[in-house]
Amino acid sequence: MLGRTSHRSPGPLARAFERFRLNRAAMAGVSLIVPLVVAILTYPFWWSFKPNDIDLLAMNAGPSAKHWFGTDGVGRDVFARAMEGGRISLLVAAASTVISAAIGFLVGAISALAGRWTDAVTMRFVDLVMTLPPVIFLLVLASIAGTGIWPTILVISLLSWPLLARMVRSRLLELRERDFVLAARGMGAGLPHLLFRHGLPNSIDILVVFATLQIANAILLEAGLSFLGLGIAPPAASWGNMLNAARSTAVLEQYPWQWLFPGGALVVTVLAINFIGDGLRDAFDPRAELH
Repeated sequence: MLGRTSHRSPGPLARAFERFRLNRAAMAGVSLIVPLVVAILTYPFWWSFKPNDIDLLAMNAGPSAKHWFGTDGVGRDVFARAMEGGRISLLVAAASTVISAAIGFLVGAISALAGRWTDAVTMRFVDLVMTLPPVIFLLVLASIAGTGIWPTILVISLLSWPLLARMVRSRLLELRERDFVLAARGMGAGLPHLLFRHGLPNSIDILVVFATLQIANAILLEAGLSFLGLGIAPPAASWGNMLNAARSTAVLEQYPWQWLFPGGALVVTVLAINFIGDGLRDAFDPRAELH
C-alpha cells in the first residue's frame, strides 16, 4: 500500500554479527589479536634482525633500543624470535584447525546422513578415540611422527576432531528428518550432495566457533609439545621451544626477558582468541534471539 514503508528484517548472520559487535570481551580480543598478527606477519619488513642472527657482543643482553626484547644466551634477538615463533605457532594452529575441522565435519556428517549402520560404526570409533587419554595419546603420536612443523600439525589434527564430529552429527540428525532433505533423497541425491548442499551450510556456525576456539587450543598444544622437545625443533623458533630454552634456574632468575616475552605473547594470543571464540559462540546461539 502507498504510504507504508517496508523494513526488511536483518538476516541471521547480520543479527549474529551485531551481537558479536556488542560483546565487549570479543571486541577486546579483536583489538588485541589484530595488531599482534599484523606485527608477526610484517616484522621482516621493518625489523633489522633475523631470528637466527647471532650477536656475540650482546649475549644475554637486556631489553634496549637496539634489542627491544633483549637477546638470548647465544646473542639472538628475542623480539625477532618471538615474532617468528608467533608465525610458526599460528601456522601450526591454523593448518591443524583446518584439517581437524574437515575431518570432524566429514565424520560427523557422514555418520548422520549415511544411514543407521554407518552411524553406529562411526560413533563407536569416535567413542574409542575420545576414551584414549589425551596427554598419553598426544605424546605417543608425537614420538611416532617426530619433530617439525608438519608432524606437529598432523599430531594436533588427529587429536582434535572427535568433539566436532559429535557436534556436527547432533545438528544433522535433526536436519535429516526435514522435508527438504527427505525430498532430496527421494529425487536420488547422493551422499556428497547431502553433505555439501545441506549439511555444510547448516553446520557453518558450529565450524566457525570450533575453528576459533581450536586455534587457541592448538597454540597451547604446540607450545606444550615444543616445550617437551617433541614439537618444533631448534633452531626454528616457536613460543614453546623458546620457553623450553629458558627453563633453567639461571635464566629464570637472571634473564627473565628470555621467557617473559614469548610467554606473554602466548598468553595474550590465547586469551584474545578465546574471547573471540566465546563471542562467536554467543553470537550464533539461537537462544540469544529471545533476549
